Amino acid sequence: MKAMILAAGLGKRMRPLTDHTPKPMLKVAGKPLIEHHVERLVTAGFIDLVINHAYLGEQIERYLGDGSQWGACIAYSRETEPLETGGGILKALPLLGNQPFVVINSDVWIDYPLEQLRSPKILADGDTAHLILVPNPEHNKNGDFNLSTAGRVSFKEEGD
Repeated sequence: MKAMILAAGLGKRMRPLTDHTPKPMLKVAGKPLIEHHVERLVTAGFIDLVINHAYLGEQIERYLGDGSQWGACIAYSRETEPLETGGGILKALPLLGNQPFVVINSDVWIDYPLEQLRSPKILADGDTAHLILVPNPEHNKNGDFNLSTAGRVSFKEEGD
C-alpha cells in the first residue's frame, strides 16, 4: 500500500519561520517534521511514498531525495501553484495507482498507530475512504474539517 504526504502548503501561519523554509522542513526534536513522518510510515510498512509540494518544494526533494536513506521509495508530485488538499491528491493519482492509499499531512504530528492502516479490513465493502479525526486543539476549536451527520466531509481551507 502506498502513502501520500501532503507538503504543498504555504505555511502562512508560521511566518517568519516559513519565509525561506517550507513548513514540513521545520525542525522538531532536531530533524524536519516530514522526516519523522517518513520514518514512521516506513516503520509501519509503507515504503512507496508520494509527496506533493509547491512552495520551496525543491528543499524537500533535496533533503529526502529518493527516500532510500530510510528504506523508502519516494516519488514527487510537483505543483506550480498550491492546489489545496483535494487538488493535490487528484494531481498525484497517477503516482498513487488504483489501490487504496494513505494520506497524511506533513505539518501535523499524529500518534495514531499507522500500521493499523495496512489492515485489509480497514475499508468495509463499498467504502471509499476511512477518515481518522482527532479532537480540535484549544487554539482552533472549530477545526479545519467538519463531518456532518450525513457522513459528508467538508473542508475549510483558511491558510495553513
